Amino acid sequence: MRFSTPRRWTRPSRLALGFAVLGGVADAQDLGDPHLKFIPRTAEEAARIAAVTAPATDFSQPQPFEGLPGGAATVRVRTTADAFSDPSGNISFERELDFKVGNGLFRKLWVSAPSSTLASDGLGPLYNARACQSCHIKDGRGHPPSGPDEPAVSMFLRVSIPAAGDPAMAEIADYIATAPDPVYGGQLQDFATAGQAAEYRLDVTYDETTVELSEGETARLRRPTYRAADLGYGPLHPDAMLSPRVAPQMIGLGLIEAIPAADILAKADPEDRDGDGISGRPNIVWSAEYAMPMLGRFGHKAGAPTIRQQSAAAFSGDMGIATPLFPALWGDCTASEAGCRSAPHGGDAGQDGYELDAAGLDLVTFYSRNLGVPARRDADDAQVLQGKQAFYGAGCPACHTPSFVTARLEDRPEQSFQLIWPYSDLLLHDMGEGLADDRPEARATGTEWRTAPLWGIGLTGQVSGHDTFLHDGRARSLLEAILWHGGEAQASRDRVVEMPAADRAALIRYLESL
Repeated sequence: MRFSTPRRWTRPSRLALGFAVLGGVADAQDLGDPHLKFIPRTAEEAARIAAVTAPATDFSQPQPFEGLPGGAATVRVRTTADAFSDPSGNISFERELDFKVGNGLFRKLWVSAPSSTLASDGLGPLYNARACQSCHIKDGRGHPPSGPDEPAVSMFLRVSIPAAGDPAMAEIADYIATAPDPVYGGQLQDFATAGQAAEYRLDVTYDETTVELSEGETARLRRPTYRAADLGYGPLHPDAMLSPRVAPQMIGLGLIEAIPAADILAKADPEDRDGDGISGRPNIVWSAEYAMPMLGRFGHKAGAPTIRQQSAAAFSGDMGIATPLFPALWGDCTASEAGCRSAPHGGDAGQDGYELDAAGLDLVTFYSRNLGVPARRDADDAQVLQGKQAFYGAGCPACHTPSFVTARLEDRPEQSFQLIWPYSDLLLHDMGEGLADDRPEARATGTEWRTAPLWGIGLTGQVSGHDTFLHDGRARSLLEAILWHGGEAQASRDRVVEMPAADRAALIRYLESL
């Protein structure tokens, strides 16, 4: 099945890879997961989808099905920290067993090798955490360290240097080639197993400024400065580019993966032909799973094409655990870190020489794909509806696209043909110098970020025990997160600053209901 290419793009010539991306142009379906079993949409279904995903115009009541952000996969709202940890609401009993086994692997504490617990050894030698759950706290988002003495358990620094080019991506327009730091690899690890030196200590300092709002209100923003302190293996490369990242929340990932690539690409407008100031672009990244370029969907810069690759990359980079996708038994250790590479590992013949075999990786992927999105709260509340109107009036839906309909999928019944409300177009947008990390990732420049999905955002404090937002957790409230928006979002940010205080409060209440 091939979805039609949006009309405003010219279809490029075919390559041996199966497609080309030239100036933002792509054959849409070739950018998606080639193993997904799509069922074609009919013309009648396409018309229904267009109608049900049309922007809201009536703010006196909720839209139909708005209270079920994950469609039939939506889960009930818990009042505990486990609100993000339920399986898809429409999962079968048999598949829920796989979910629970995957949950066990997600929560597993890995240990260093050699160990009597062969199924759990292989940690490191360099690592950021001992379990997936350590970063994705209760399947929610991570946070920056609260003080100079707190380890950055759910936050780390990515690192790369400029590179001459990537032949596999040569036909991808605007692709920015980078390479790992020759000594420190692709990210900095602040923990090490016995006998090894950690790579660094994350040092964060903040400078605060005051922002004037309408009607005499003010807000305080904190601008972070990051330093890789106590480097364990000598200096970084002189051209090293660092980017702070906190772990994102885990809910709804399978539904995002099930959105047809064509529907995401249809939202892109790299040349801003409609003149609204919004120029979303798709990120195109290399798939380690399929050995070809694909549409990026996951991560703060849409740097991963599938949940399986995102999971395997985290096992390798965050914990030093080898999988079929990233089989290095020493994880992110480089050739310059000789002691790290020669340290004991947990490669097990019973797991095909990996520390987590294909079956285990598939179970973690299934778990991550099926973490359910909680139902909306107070969608019909008068202040929430007022806030929804303010959300639209400020122009937020231009990037935070409220709804999509997922593809019909033969092999993923939980995610198949669901009306979902992620509030993201999954595209890259220039967010201005204030949020810039000055580190490119595939097609994403140093000022571009993927639009963050907003579903479940109002439950952050309940789930994760904090209310910090953005890619580095600098924002201590939803209002602060809005005020950091710049670049393409500057006009929307300014409308929030200038709107009546009652509308601004209602806007925050609306976001908290998502």
